[in-house]
Amino acid sequence: MMRTLFLQAPSFHGFDGGAGARYQAKREIKSFWYPTWLAQPAAMIEGSKLIDAPAHDLSWEDIAHEVDNRDLVILHTSTPSFQQDLHTARLIKQRNPKAMIGLIGAKVAVETQASLEASTDIDFVCRNEFDFTIKDVAEGMPLSEVEGISYRDADGKIVHNKDRAIITDMDTLPFVSPIYKRDLKIENYFIGYLKHPYISFYTGRGCKSRCTFCLWPQTVGGHNYRTRSIPHVIEEVKYVQREFPQVKELFFDDDTLTDNLPRVEELARELGKLGITWSCNAKANVPYETLKIMKENGCRLLLVGYESGNQQILHNIKKGLRIEVAKRFTRDCHALGIAIHGTFILGLPGETLETIEESIRYAIEINPHTIQVSLAAPYPGTFLYQQAMENGWFDGTDHLVADYGNQIAQLSYPHLPAKVIFDKVEEFYKRFYFRPRKVGAIVSEMVRDWDMMKRRLREGVEFFEFLRKRKQAA
Repeated sequence: MMRTLFLQAPSFHGFDGGAGARYQAKREIKSFWYPTWLAQPAAMIEGSKLIDAPAHDLSWEDIAHEVDNRDLVILHTSTPSFQQDLHTARLIKQRNPKAMIGLIGAKVAVETQASLEASTDIDFVCRNEFDFTIKDVAEGMPLSEVEGISYRDADGKIVHNKDRAIITDMDTLPFVSPIYKRDLKIENYFIGYLKHPYISFYTGRGCKSRCTFCLWPQTVGGHNYRTRSIPHVIEEVKYVQREFPQVKELFFDDDTLTDNLPRVEELARELGKLGITWSCNAKANVPYETLKIMKENGCRLLLVGYESGNQQILHNIKKGLRIEVAKRFTRDCHALGIAIHGTFILGLPGETLETIEESIRYAIEINPHTIQVSLAAPYPGTFLYQQAMENGWFDGTDHLVADYGNQIAQLSYPHLPAKVIFDKVEEFYKRFYFRPRKVGAIVSEMVRDWDMMKRRLREGVEFFEFLRKRKQAA
């Protein structure tokens, strides 16, 4: 077995390279997701080590010695972090020329040839689902025989091997939480809307929805929702309970846990027996009966992608959701006491000043507990990227984030330039949060809970710093 290091490389200060493998950027409030997609293959390779440099505030100088005795180094990369990750690969090769370096992530799955051509320090890249691919490499299988990779042969020629079959039996994958315990400091992972400390992992991969902007289902995870058995999930939950007594909440990071209603109801009932507080990603169409079962069995919060308050835009992005259904769902959550973190995106195809106003008014009307407002990001490999290139909304040359790691507006329309879209994000936040009803709710929450008081004050400082930097970038 090759001595293997899994690395989320140093990048922008506060940059969440993991980001649930979805959108890599700095947030309006500092947050870090677990590097689950690195932890999964790490759990399959004896003697491996995982380093998540951004979450642990580690520089290259802090981790350089870790590459000295490694035969194989696997880096997770993304479109925003790619150039910095190539720089790290160069430093690794200079320090340990014998180390084989492989890249994983949506960026290299989509732009395979170009990624290898970008640097001779990269020996191979993994396409699509890569867990068993990396295991084959670490076990010493010749690269010419490993399915699912593209690699540089001895003559420097780039070779593309045949695709690897997608995993269908998800129970063949080991738990990731033991890798968290071995290699990560879980207190370094925090999300504004989750209790701290929290732990997240997947109970399945893939998403049935076809949202044109969503990165992972279109590049690595696929649209077939493949799930672990309920007993397999519950065993990992019990491990977390036993080994991480300080954890206050579990987050199931499946793209849409509620894609399978009978399964989520069964899972909820089993979690209820364990007394677990948990949250998950959900689509805004879950019926009241299912929500009630979830709430009665420990579900605290749902992360919901509303995206827009305009029905035509939802049609344009193939969201498969009607506004009136989303409103009913939200009323049901409020009635049951399930908190919602709602996400919205500005600048999607069909956006106008009028539709932005619709979305702001919509968010205020449905009143999720917290919100996140993002800029439409045309990641390579998505339908949105192809659409933007074909229509001249985007030239494909930028890297989706500014020099300091925050998202920038990439899409620009004849009637709605990028700068206007960028500026509207700040207006959206201010109008949602700076109103008496919401301010009162936040103050009341802080008064009732000292930990929440400290946390909200810290987040407030970070939020205003976020607004300040946006003005500098504008």
